[in-house]
Amino acid sequence: MAAAAPAAAAAASSEAPAATATAEPEAGDEDNREVRVLQSLRGKICEAKNLLPYLGPNKMRDCFCTINLDQEEVYRTQVVEKSLSPFFSEEFYFEIPRAFQYLSFYVYDKNVLQRDLRIGKVAIKKEDLCNHSGKETWFSLQPVDSNSEVQGKVHLELKLNELITENGTVCQQLVVHIKACHGLPLINGQSCDPYATVSLVGPSRNDQKKTKVKKKTSNPQFNEIFYFEVTRSSSYTRKSQFQVEEEDIEKLEIRIDLWNNGNLVQDIFLGELKVPVNVLRSDSSHQAWYLLQPRDNGNKSSKTDDLGSLRLNICYTEDYVLPSEYYGPLKTLLLKSPDVQPISASAAYIFGEICRDKNDAVLPLVRLLLHHDKLVPFATAVAELDLKDTQDANTIFRGNSLATRCLDEMMKIVGGHYLKVTLKPIIDEICESSKSCEIDPIKLKEGDNVENNKDAPTIRTLTLISKTIQTLGSWGSLSKSKSSFKETFMCEFFKMFQEEGYITAVKKFLDEISSTETKETSGTSEPVHLKEGEMHKRAQGRTRIGKKNFKKRWFCLTSRELTYHKQPGRKDAIYTIPVKNILAVEKLEESSFSKKNMFQVIHTEKPLYVQANNCVEANEWIDVLCRVSRCNQNRLSSYHPSAYINGSWLCCQETSENAVGCKPCTAGVPADIQIDIDEDRETERIYSLFTLSLLKLQKMEEACGTIAVYQGPQKEPDDYSNFVIEDSVTTFKTIQQIKSIIEKLDEPHEKYRKKRSSSAKYGSKENPIGKTS
Repeated sequence: MAAAAPAAAAAASSEAPAATATAEPEAGDEDNREVRVLQSLRGKICEAKNLLPYLGPNKMRDCFCTINLDQEEVYRTQVVEKSLSPFFSEEFYFEIPRAFQYLSFYVYDKNVLQRDLRIGKVAIKKEDLCNHSGKETWFSLQPVDSNSEVQGKVHLELKLNELITENGTVCQQLVVHIKACHGLPLINGQSCDPYATVSLVGPSRNDQKKTKVKKKTSNPQFNEIFYFEVTRSSSYTRKSQFQVEEEDIEKLEIRIDLWNNGNLVQDIFLGELKVPVNVLRSDSSHQAWYLLQPRDNGNKSSKTDDLGSLRLNICYTEDYVLPSEYYGPLKTLLLKSPDVQPISASAAYIFGEICRDKNDAVLPLVRLLLHHDKLVPFATAVAELDLKDTQDANTIFRGNSLATRCLDEMMKIVGGHYLKVTLKPIIDEICESSKSCEIDPIKLKEGDNVENNKDAPTIRTLTLISKTIQTLGSWGSLSKSKSSFKETFMCEFFKMFQEEGYITAVKKFLDEISSTETKETSGTSEPVHLKEGEMHKRAQGRTRIGKKNFKKRWFCLTSRELTYHKQPGRKDAIYTIPVKNILAVEKLEESSFSKKNMFQVIHTEKPLYVQANNCVEANEWIDVLCRVSRCNQNRLSSYHPSAYINGSWLCCQETSENAVGCKPCTAGVPADIQIDIDEDRETERIYSLFTLSLLKLQKMEEACGTIAVYQGPQKEPDDYSNFVIEDSVTTFKTIQQIKSIIEKLDEPHEKYRKKRSSSAKYGSKENPIGKTS
């Protein structure tokens, strides 16, 4: 076996063409250029089971589930009525635009008259998300305790001063300077009214002081100083160099408690931190950022009831995207894949073979190949390989192969806008309707029948509609007996379609949509629907007077215009901004209106100020608005990050409303609103997956060596026979190229990680005390 790899290597080198010289960046160049840290989360909320029933006669609950970044809700499922084992089956995907500590899933019981009841939660530390990546897991629901629901950090400075009292004795004065907080949670969807209590706590004392309340902000600037006198033993003698005696401070600590001022209702606990005074033992001054902690660190000693469990599939990614030139060799190797003979020896095919999760591998590969017009020849080649290996014609493209996954992802990317235009109105009508289409006798609820259904889940209705369309598509080739249907109950249903006219119409429709002939266009195309949702907008042209200045509206964006309406479904728009008039779309500083997650649409009239419901939604709206307006003429190069209020811009104090912006606009994004592909990010994702699959790549390399020596796969050790290796020499050569490129990419990544970990001092805002790693 030891001779196998060298033998393959020798054969590969004898046939390998001369290497092409590629100018690569010097190690360390990335230090002076931006490295993008991009986070994303995708997965599925599957189902819950064994939830606690009501104590009364009606034991069922109306449940929904939310996804929270720390305490900020960023996603919510539909409500599943009257169930203790609700089946959600909702997939999600979004970019994460900010730092976070915990990803949490809350299960709620919907309440019409009162506040929704939180049944339980699943909270996962960011550092632990990788342990659950790409696999479905049952999580036990944990109790929701308001004292443990915290987020944010505090900037604190402590000093010890030496004072001589009037009678000549020496004592110490502890100075506590609470400077600011950052990232406090929203309360009922709005920025909180925070204040802090500052206490000096010891065995026989508890001196407490309080800051002023800061209105409507999640990042309050307190900048308040408090003084506490620290007593000393009578045996204390003054020393030439000031030192703190251990016995005086070991049992003293400063405690900071953050609260939201409830005005007429009870104040809400936001978090606490405890700092022992002995941090000043070696220095008379201490300054640091601290993460807020749950009360008593959230520890619960008493046993809690079994609240049920939640099945989740989570895939969190954090990519460090280097400057473009670092990815040149890997991109070049991948993009040559369609031309490699055989296709199974190409880098793209090998990538799909060795990745544990085919879904993880296919998406970045498809997007990269699609961006460079290489996907169709690659998909054609891998499909031909599938056809060659197919034993039964009835199973062609029915498996989860690389070919089927590539086609599936390509259709999602390219055909998404088409499906929105053609099917969205019908899907909306189905979702809003409570009418059932259930015809499977096994799935009928007690008291229901096929002719008269009243209550069935929307997902099941959509499933039955898709089954109907699929069966209609193959109606011409089906015999009319029950044996030709996968589900026998569909046979009875299709008796109403037995007229020849229906069959002819379906065949004609399928022929038309699958034809490659160019159709004449009407000259006018329907606008592409891009995004819609409910947000708050500031009234145009008014002064800032209280909450009534912001109103809830339904926003709708197409490729032609941005509109908002009083309610969803209303065709009459209150306000319309043509896309061609958008000059810039940028974030708005929280200080403008004391509201988070705000952005501004700058157009030919006054800016439109909008507040999204969470950071993810704000990021998505900014992204899609930037993309759709990217090619507009007269786009701005600078903007004002704050609002124009009371005769001046809050950011630069300019008094003219037409003053040139004081901050450069953020970099643009690709203009293609339908296929937005960041090729550097996709290549970085492929690199990351290669590094995670190096062991399997090594096994594939050994399998090539085995085949080269023994002229056939050796099936005894390991799982060599699971690889598709048609040409061991060419495959071995490609693997060698992959390994070489990955090793070179490892160097700048490792250097950046070391720099990142060492640059953020412990206790800094980026790396606060209390953060686990």
